[in-house]
Amino acid sequence: MIPPTAAVPGLTYRDAGVDIDAGEALVERIKPLVARTFRPGVMSGLGGFGALFALGGRYRDPVLVSGTDGVGTKLKLAQRLGRHDTIGIDLVAMCVNDVLVQGAEPLFFLDYFATGRLDVDTATAVIGGIARGCELAGCALVGGETAEMPDMYPPGEYDLAGFCVGAVERDALLDESRVEAGDVILGVPSTGPHSNGYSLVRRILDHSGADLATPVGGVPLADALMAPTAIYVRPMLDLLVTARVSGMAHITGGGLVENIVRVVPQSLGVALEGSALALPPVFRWLKEAGNVADAEMWRTFNCGVGYTVIVRPGDAAAVKSRLAAGGLACREIGAIEPARGESRFRIG
Repeated sequence: MIPPTAAVPGLTYRDAGVDIDAGEALVERIKPLVARTFRPGVMSGLGGFGALFALGGRYRDPVLVSGTDGVGTKLKLAQRLGRHDTIGIDLVAMCVNDVLVQGAEPLFFLDYFATGRLDVDTATAVIGGIARGCELAGCALVGGETAEMPDMYPPGEYDLAGFCVGAVERDALLDESRVEAGDVILGVPSTGPHSNGYSLVRRILDHSGADLATPVGGVPLADALMAPTAIYVRPMLDLLVTARVSGMAHITGGGLVENIVRVVPQSLGVALEGSALALPPVFRWLKEAGNVADAEMWRTFNCGVGYTVIVRPGDAAAVKSRLAAGGLACREIGAIEPARGESRFRIG
């Protein structure tokens, strides 16, 4: 028993740095944002211990495909600039584009937002971006977690992660077995660095002392670097219904070097045409300002190609036309070839 002389005044959770009232206020603010993302299959709203989603009779033999990700140190740049309304789009994109690679339709999404002290306005902006990303992807934001953890994060900082579940018919699942030597690789443009390589981006900014208002490609450098990650879901799902596709790859961490080979059999490799990979302005700026070698660029950034589609040569024209109708330009950037020794990637 604590002696009376050592007794402390009655403490509360708020005294310890956690404001439950702010958390409840946040939930009320985001409810209408979340409701806009709901789609058939959602069986519960916010507030339950678990979110419910019914597959119903939409699939004959469904395979569930899941993915989880964050947005890396792009968060540091977002916090530095005070831009919190699009980082949630990045979060959704990183997850749903990964699920999409295997031909799956994203069904629902959950987020995790952690901070030292909850700022309701900032958190609402972030989660509003998540909701917007879910709308763009056609998946439901069915829940999440907001964690206020004093002393874990410096003032004004937060962390962000997400989790997505999709579904695809078993006989429509895209895997490496469909990819053959001679297949054509089509590159779909990115909107910028997306959400990868930002530790190097920030090092380049610090090293160069660049003004973030500097024009790059007709927009301020800050805008070029903070452009939200493209969400490719709707046009690609439409493509899969109407055309034959061998494989797809989301160009994330590891850049062009390490991502396309992930969907290619071990006996095959990837050959890209350097002439088809002209760097967009923001990547040219990063390369020049940081004196970054070509090999490092290809392995760190998407270099202007955010997603790739692998098709038979005879299907390439139809696929390009269909993607163009869905608002996505694409171009041939290379082909699949027999692997050359240990190396499975080359740029000619």
